[in-house]
Amino acid sequence: MNNDIDQLPEQAQRRTLMTPAFRIATAAALALTLAACGQPEQDATIGQKLDTAIAATEKKADELGERAEATADRAQANAAEATRDARVSAGETTAQMGDFIDDAAITAAVSARLAGDPDLSAIKIDVDTRDGKVTLSGPAPSEAARARAAELAISVKGVLGIDNQLVVTSS
Repeated sequence: MNNDIDQLPEQAQRRTLMTPAFRIATAAALALTLAACGQPEQDATIGQKLDTAIAATEKKADELGERAEATADRAQANAAEATRDARVSAGETTAQMGDFIDDAAITAAVSARLAGDPDLSAIKIDVDTRDGKVTLSGPAPSEAARARAAELAISVKGVLGIDNQLVVTSS
């Protein structure tokens, strides 16, 4: 008898014949054939074969359920790790934002101090802050005014250093 299975390579035939679905289908076909022949003495054997096939199917279903559970557990662990990573990343971003806000606050405070000084309020001094280091640039009417601007800037809370680039202009 020459059918499709005979034309498959031997390894593929064995793999096909070993699948639970193929076994169940074979057992069911055998059961129906014997039932149609009216051979009651074979009922016990058919019943046993069906029971075996059902047990094998249930076992496979249990195995698949366990694998699905394990996969779900791994997915949950991966999600938790991703959440932790996102929180750490968000924390780093918040810290960077805090640095930016601190630099902006320092710049504003230094500018306010300079504007409040009678000798410095009339001149335009540019203030830039990066990581707590303040850079002063622009003109200064005298060396004393240049030094006073640096003193005012360093007195602001959070200032870590001064780069005094003020240029004394003689009038």
